[in-house]
Amino acid sequence: MSFPTPWRTSARLTRRLLAIKQPYRCLSCSLRLAREEARQDAKTTHFGFESVPAAEKQSRVGAVFSSVASSYDTMNDLMSLYTHRLWKDHFVRSLNPGIHTSLFPSPNQPTSQTILDIAGGTGDIAFRLLSHATTVNNDHSSRVIVSDINPAMLAEGKKRSLQTEWASSERLSWVEANAEDLHMIDSNSIDLYTVAFGIRNFTDKMAALREAYRVLKPGGVFACLEFSKVHNPILNGAYKRWSFGAIPLIGQLVAGDRESYQYLVESIERFPSQREFAGMVEEAGFLLPGGMEEEGGWEDLMGGIAAVHRGIKPTEG
Repeated sequence: MSFPTPWRTSARLTRRLLAIKQPYRCLSCSLRLAREEARQDAKTTHFGFESVPAAEKQSRVGAVFSSVASSYDTMNDLMSLYTHRLWKDHFVRSLNPGIHTSLFPSPNQPTSQTILDIAGGTGDIAFRLLSHATTVNNDHSSRVIVSDINPAMLAEGKKRSLQTEWASSERLSWVEANAEDLHMIDSNSIDLYTVAFGIRNFTDKMAALREAYRVLKPGGVFACLEFSKVHNPILNGAYKRWSFGAIPLIGQLVAGDRESYQYLVESIERFPSQREFAGMVEEAGFLLPGGMEEEGGWEDLMGGIAAVHRGIKPTEG
């Protein structure tokens, strides 16, 4: 009987190692694997309840709003039972846009405001801002820049402006821009930044908030009207049944587009709570004004179905 020696053991181990074949990987397989790993590592975000690559969300949201542009206000009337008009009126009144022209103005008193309305392609908020400044504050100089990333929404707003006194006015201008990159707007040049029912569709909300902070003058106001979280369980249950049951069906019957309105409902559900969003506004550098809900920088409308958020850019020094 022979016993293994160190030489025999080493030889046997060497033969086994040599017998192991390294896996073969073709070039195309390697490239495919690299692409799959890159997709897994890519930053993702939500599109409604669906998780998608961040780079893809902008085009998908664009397709939604291109689809609904012509019927947007009609659908908003039906979806909110016309309350969105009351919310927007309240939003603008609470901001009191424009400079009140007194009989004895002080030497340092500004004579006009520059207002930037983001995601305002249809002109719904812009027309209200200009009307309030003119009729309430007797301000005939303040102007509004309407910004929207979607050309179809801007085209709809320009068409609607033809029915107003602002159609050819220098006080109203339009710009196609991404709220996350407002390079065409100078820093410290805006008095009031508004966004109504738009910020929940942004891919990078913090980037948009930082841009809002950059373009606002010290002491300038960030103001946002957006759907939010309902506090009362009974109201919340009824609201959810209406949102997920009726709204996509209305979209199908009225606009022939169920999927777009299904996304809009899901985007509302995914938007941060009042406290969470107020925290984001504060993180971007804004001061949260006192006197609002729990002094947390927001005001609930209809039990939290919608909310108004504000932030003030600190003054220098």
